[in-house]
Amino acid sequence: MIDKIKLMENRYNEVGMKLSEPGAADDPNVFAELMKEYKNLTPIIEKYKEYQEAEKSFSDAKEILESGEQDKELKEMAQLEYDESKELMDELAEQLKILLLPKDPNDDKNVIIEIRGGAGGEEAALFANSLYRMYSMYAESKGWKQEVLSAHPTELGGYKEICFSVEGNGAYSRLKYESGVHRVQRVPETESQGRIHTSTVTVAVLVEAEEVELKIDPSELKIDVFRASGAGGQHINKTESAVRITHIPTGTVVECQDERSQFKNKDKAMKILCSRLYDRLLQEQNDKIASERSTQVGTGDRSERIRTYNFPQGRLTDHRINYTVYRLDEIMNGDIEAVIDQLATADQAAKLAMQGDN
Repeated sequence: MIDKIKLMENRYNEVGMKLSEPGAADDPNVFAELMKEYKNLTPIIEKYKEYQEAEKSFSDAKEILESGEQDKELKEMAQLEYDESKELMDELAEQLKILLLPKDPNDDKNVIIEIRGGAGGEEAALFANSLYRMYSMYAESKGWKQEVLSAHPTELGGYKEICFSVEGNGAYSRLKYESGVHRVQRVPETESQGRIHTSTVTVAVLVEAEEVELKIDPSELKIDVFRASGAGGQHINKTESAVRITHIPTGTVVECQDERSQFKNKDKAMKILCSRLYDRLLQEQNDKIASERSTQVGTGDRSERIRTYNFPQGRLTDHRINYTVYRLDEIMNGDIEAVIDQLATADQAAKLAMQGDN
């Protein structure tokens, strides 16, 4: 591992020199690639410097202990330094192993999140709205931008389906663990007897993909325009502003009618279509690599029940990692960072274990 890091350190220094050269920014594309590489290498090199400092303290203390030093107080201090440095080296070595894990190439990308009400009718639709609110507040806390791309609201304020984008540094790396079936247990507002109902909502987190990444052939698209339905006033209902795009080879259909402009609806629908097709490619790749599937913490199978939100007990349980926490109110207000941290840690541990088996 250390030999590998030393090579990375050489590359880090080399890239740093290139970035500081006169005219380094003359070619924006090359400069951007160098900056990205430098940024990715920085946490590894900084952690390695910490490791080197601990290693030096360990060696100095070891030298004193093996020197036959007679000063009792000095020996005690050296022994303490020896033990603490050794423990720190072990901790830093584990952290370096995690940093050296192959990075998901999509981690820095933006995402498109699709939330659909499942079993439970109107209560499921209301919980879909609750989850949308939760993710929106989380995105806001991270300084990310979110935009609704498509929505099908219900009369009571829920969503049969809502699709929205989240743009920000590392959005996919944090939100990718949210794909799956979310189960809610609570007393619905429409329940007069006070009985607890169980409903489900499906969440799909897609990488926001560009058309160029997929090389979509325009001849394989069928684009229909029609009058929007539902709320929106006279204009939206009398103008053919709604857009439906069908990808003929896969049968994937996307509709968007939220905007008054046909052009904007087409742009949003295309964004959703690209991400769904890209997600389809990723799923096919994961299916081909069965061993890799076992290292994923629920980022692949959308039919997997991943989490339960129990409102009477104020409890959230993530079934993938057997993690339970009793602060549901804060979580529903967007404070999900600790839950995501637990999932990311479990994912890293699984990948480290797989590396050890190979």
